[in-house]
Amino acid sequence: MTTSNDPDVIRQQIEATRADLGYDVDALNEKVNPARVVDRRVTRTKQAVDDLRGKVFGSDSSSAGAVSARAHDAAQGIAQAPDAALSGTRGNPVAAGLIAFGVGWLVSSLLPTSEKEKQLAAQVEEAAQPLLENAKQVAQDAAQELQPAAQEALQSVQSTATDAVQAVKEQGQSAAGDVQDQAQQAKETVQDQR
Repeated sequence: MTTSNDPDVIRQQIEATRADLGYDVDALNEKVNPARVVDRRVTRTKQAVDDLRGKVFGSDSSSAGAVSARAHDAAQGIAQAPDAALSGTRGNPVAAGLIAFGVGWLVSSLLPTSEKEKQLAAQVEEAAQPLLENAKQVAQDAAQELQPAAQEALQSVQSTATDAVQAVKEQGQSAAGDVQDQAQQAKETVQDQR
């Protein structure tokens, strides 16, 4: 930065410095904002769950093909994004601001986490722990309340199945007896006609 006595040059330098400071303050705010810290942690957790699900359930060739197709579509979308952004933001400062926000968010997610983020995430985790325990307890209570009803339904199904088997068995025996009687009658009728 050069020093100059020209007021116009000094004003330009001051405006450039203000713009740089504004950008730095905005970036710092984005990095330490508790809501953003939580959003980043939630996103990382979701990604970890998705990765774990993929490891547990594995992937087959059709999944690999689908992922490949999605990756290709994403690459095309990224290649076309600058043109689409330019045409979509002409005369629309809100859209331009949203796109800038998204780019900033993407860049911040690529940067390593700061100590402040780690502290805030730990605080959020500590605050969420009682809620998690409460949710677990509610789920266990619900399961215990539903267990007798499920056992009763199972016994009812077993009883119905046993009754149905017995009815089929009795009908089969009755039908077999009827067939034997008819066969005996037919035999006697044939013998009588001789």
